[in-house]
Amino acid sequence: MDQLLLLLGIAGLLIGLAGAVLPLPGPPLSYAGLLCLHFSNYAEFSTATLVSLGLATAVIAVADYYVPIWGTKKFGGTAAGQWGSMIGLCVGFFVIPGIGIFLGAFLGAFIGELIAGAPSGQAMRAAFGSFVGFLAGIVMKVILCLVMIVVAGVELWDYFY
Repeated sequence: MDQLLLLLGIAGLLIGLAGAVLPLPGPPLSYAGLLCLHFSNYAEFSTATLVSLGLATAVIAVADYYVPIWGTKKFGGTAAGQWGSMIGLCVGFFVIPGIGIFLGAFLGAFIGELIAGAPSGQAMRAAFGSFVGFLAGIVMKVILCLVMIVVAGVELWDYFY
């Protein structure tokens, strides 16, 4: 059972890191991986560590939905640009794997603003804001997932060496 928890923990941490960039719940997956390791005999994290990383995961999971919206609004975008960005992100993920989520988020916001009647300059500015917010969300998620990987790695290192 411990080997299964070890494998699930490592898989959760790594898939969570990938999910920080892909449209998957990255930090929650990484945190689940951390919990799998905690409940195995290979690692034991303090309550403070688990609570603080759990709270950080919850805060970033919520913020991830609002940061792109904030970026779009900050640069003069509307709800049409926000919806366009989210739709473009999903379409881009499937049409052009890898770079498609970035390009899709930008183009989706741009097209959404144009459909709503915004002039092209305003639509471009809103699309840029959406893109900046999207990138800020990714950076937050990647940093948190990397922190969890390092915490787990230190604990596993202590067990095996």
